[in-house]
Amino acid sequence: MQTRDLLGVIVLGAAAAAAPVAVTAAVAQDAKSRVDSAKAAGVVGEQADGFLGFVTGAADPALKAAVAEINAGRAELYREAAAKNGVSPEAAGAAAFNTVVKAKLKPGEYYKPTGGGWTRR
Repeated sequence: MQTRDLLGVIVLGAAAAAAPVAVTAAVAQDAKSRVDSAKAAGVVGEQADGFLGFVTGAADPALKAAVAEINAGRAELYREAAAKNGVSPEAAGAAAFNTVVKAKLKPGEYYKPTGGGWTRR
């Protein structure tokens, strides 16, 4: 690694350590933008368990990483909601799915109900 590249890594690492919330927010925004675009294109959809899934089998590594990042965040939220409300994380995820499909899913986007196939809104 060249000295300039190493210095960049050190500077970026120090900045990330000093402001992890800002870095995390920027990464999360990038993941959200990628997923929103993929949802609009019909590549990614909402599943009955409250997680994102791939409507089509093909996805680039960056999109797969974005979906995994968002799903990990959702899993954490579902665990927190479950503990707070005395339900299972699975029930919290299913409740979130119902809310998303009813209130936030845009026309043309896909969802996958329990026991069903991908459906376009």
